[in-house]
Amino acid sequence: MDFSSIKNIIFDLGGVIINIDYAKGTDALKAYGKTGSEVDFSQKAQSELFDLYERGDITSEEFREGLRAEYFIEASDAQIDEAWNSLLLDIPAERIELLRELGKHYNLYLLSNTNAIHMLAFNKIIEDNFGIPSLDSLFDKAYYSHLVRMRKPGGEVFEHILAENGLKREETLFIDDSIQHIEGARQVGLQTLHLAPPLTINQVLKEALPAHGA
Repeated sequence: MDFSSIKNIIFDLGGVIINIDYAKGTDALKAYGKTGSEVDFSQKAQSELFDLYERGDITSEEFREGLRAEYFIEASDAQIDEAWNSLLLDIPAERIELLRELGKHYNLYLLSNTNAIHMLAFNKIIEDNFGIPSLDSLFDKAYYSHLVRMRKPGGEVFEHILAENGLKREETLFIDDSIQHIEGARQVGLQTLHLAPPLTINQVLKEALPAHGA
């Protein structure tokens, strides 16, 4: 990819910076269910309960109660949080180093469909493993769906980032592992990079650093 025209990079979080396993989280929640119902949350689609939570339309308390009602889950708040957070795996150190290097040459932004429970968990992973107070410190600005009240792949969240930071869409690259989010970004004119497994940002962004090939 030609990075000569790129000045801004917007990163997805799950599957791009932090490794995730959707099935691990849904299986952990299902284990507390009394009917064996599958928990409807995946990379491609999810039930309205998860949409509401990721848009910040319901609180963490309402989300937990929703899980109990929808999937007949019998578990404490702490048990639900632990099960829900189990889908968050690790953040390889080389990705943190890459972000630090890229930040010297590009404006970096984070755009994540996430929620309050996960935000506490991934910031703890960052602090425990790298001594960084929060993920936000690695970016010019971070945008979390439950705080901005907008989710990918809707075009409005991309337009919001462009407008708030005065970015030109043709100079802005969006990286995500979910094709529906890539398509949403393309529709508003962003340059895009679909990080299809097993690709990693360290592989695809090698050429983005000025020292490459020197």
